[in-house]
Amino acid sequence: MENIRQAIERAKGEPKPPSGASFEQSQRQARVFGNAPEGSEQILEVALDFAHLQSQRIVAYDGKDIRSRPFDILRTEVIRSMDLKGWKTLAVTSPTPGCGKTLTAVNLALSLARQPERQVFLVDLDLRKPHVAACLGLKCRDGLLGVVEERLEVGSAIVRARAGGSRLEVLPTAATSNSSDLVASTAMRMLLQNLTGHGQSRIAILDLPPLLMGHDAISILPQVDCVLLVAAVGTSTIGEIEECNKYLQATEVVRFVLNKVSESAPTTRYGYY
Repeated sequence: MENIRQAIERAKGEPKPPSGASFEQSQRQARVFGNAPEGSEQILEVALDFAHLQSQRIVAYDGKDIRSRPFDILRTEVIRSMDLKGWKTLAVTSPTPGCGKTLTAVNLALSLARQPERQVFLVDLDLRKPHVAACLGLKCRDGLLGVVEERLEVGSAIVRARAGGSRLEVLPTAATSNSSDLVASTAMRMLLQNLTGHGQSRIAILDLPPLLMGHDAISILPQVDCVLLVAAVGTSTIGEIEECNKYLQATEVVRFVLNKVSESAPTTRYGYY
């Protein structure tokens, strides 16, 4: 399993605008992603419901809650690696469903968002079975799906959310059956390029589909800086993790998280990886 922690260094260059992308569309996305001039559109802030978050095991908005400690430790380790190499986009994925990847992505995003110097953007890229909106208690009619189908502007799809000391921007999505076509579209490439085009304080956390359940996640991997792989005791097999490693050879894996570890297990002090 140790080889999961190592990935081949990949060459990075400045992203080029996709062919056919209009200047007007690029400007609309730039306004939303932090380069907005005075008087540009504002995103409404939504207060998240604490009872709903607790029911979904979303706890990392409260730094005093002992259950947030594993996510704070993970935050420190991930950000140390990302800041060292200037990375801005972190993809969270798993071998198969049921490993807790969305739970990990949302809690990590909220833990990061408690740091006032960080701008955190949480994006649901699991277009087949999205869960971010449900975890946070948000209503999502179209979200990212409407953006990549070019029916919505990004600004109308983003939700600015707050819970406790955490403030972050969220781009949820509705489900679709043709996700394979959309993840490879020009609109998706433009969206992902705009996520990475801003200051070091901005971190984008992308909740990807499971790696072994189709090629959606594999199509997105070349456009992200690094990956957090989430597996689970009793759910993930060694064979599945080794299979994931084949797809991650050209991608930086910053951490391997193991969920559902027994509290009495001697292998870890923190109980999550």
